[in-house]
Amino acid sequence: MAKKSAGLVMYRIRGGALEVLLVHLGGPFWAKKDAGAWFIPKGEIEPGEDELAAAQREFEEETGFKPAGPFIALGSVRQKGGKVVTAWAFEGNCDPAALKSNTFKMEWPPRSGKEREFPEVDRAAFFTIEAAREKVHPAEFALLQRLDASSGSPRIRTD
Repeated sequence: MAKKSAGLVMYRIRGGALEVLLVHLGGPFWAKKDAGAWFIPKGEIEPGEDELAAAQREFEEETGFKPAGPFIALGSVRQKGGKVVTAWAFEGNCDPAALKSNTFKMEWPPRSGKEREFPEVDRAAFFTIEAAREKVHPAEFALLQRLDASSGSPRIRTD
């Protein structure tokens, strides 16, 4: 069975352009990567947990910012490795420089016996959809396209 994650896309309108908040993963593997190394804030869904509740929890854990609805359903995408990511969007604004992420520990350098702590997310930034195409992990770009195209009657949850 494929792993499932849930995430949120914070968006804002600046100068008539749609901008989305993306995060860059922390830790040594991602440190020197940029193109394709940005993601929507997301994480695994706990057993029995509501997907939107998981998305809200993960957004706050990874950014330090509290999301507020209404939330627009963006559907799901399947990543190359098989993980299914379900996402919602919400309108908001924040100072990406004020990011406060949770952390994780890993042995670093490899086989050194030394454990180091790294932020799960080391930075965040707002991008236009066009700029996001170059930055975001390819599978997640479809979610941003859906947000960009969401006019009419998107499915909205207020919780």
